[in-house]
Amino acid sequence: MNSDSIVIIPTFNELENIEKMIRTVFSFDKLFHLLIVDDNSPDGTADKVRDLQKEFPDILHLVTREGKLGLGTAYIKGFQWALERSYNYIFEMDADFSHHPKDLIRLYDACANQGAELAIGSRYCKGGKVKNWPLTRILMSYFASVYVRMILWIGISDTTAGFKCYTRKALESVNFAIIPFKGYAFQICMKYAVRKKGHKIIEVPITFIDRQYGESKMSTGIFKEAIWGVWKMRRMKL
Repeated sequence: MNSDSIVIIPTFNELENIEKMIRTVFSFDKLFHLLIVDDNSPDGTADKVRDLQKEFPDILHLVTREGKLGLGTAYIKGFQWALERSYNYIFEMDADFSHHPKDLIRLYDACANQGAELAIGSRYCKGGKVKNWPLTRILMSYFASVYVRMILWIGISDTTAGFKCYTRKALESVNFAIIPFKGYAFQICMKYAVRKKGHKIIEVPITFIDRQYGESKMSTGIFKEAIWGVWKMRRMKL
């Protein structure tokens, strides 16, 4: 079954979430293909995906890597895989249901019907919400976006958002080889690169819900990379 859309989900120890996520994405009238990029999860995430490929041949894909190499490189691997094929809309989404799969349809609509080259599932634009996060983390995330906007003049409310739809045109305009970041800084840099290329960006309000199962991959190192990384981005020829 052909589709113009593929959803890339990077995984590391997401066994508790991955089957439910895959079945939910495949339950919609709109057909999305799925690419799981797994970093050799010791909990057997990749094995579960392989089992499900028997049920969903041709629409569920798996790329495995030798170890935990970082979110940014996982997405770049997925982007390159998708661009080698015929997909026109390439999504990125977490496996833990903090991004609700039903919002894929709204992101798709923003690109396919409203002219966006990048649609962002936004927590901080008008109508966006965050649930089940402690106040301290909400404030840290919100003011991180304020900080990024002050430095980069990026004009995006949710600069660290990880729920997005890119068009093929947008991704083909970005030079992945010069992006060194792995965490939030990668998410910021990709948005900044698309903005600098002059592409239209639309923020779609979503409700972000903290994960119920598994452990967050957030770390102090990832946060520090974002804080200092924005200054590097200003000097990069994106």
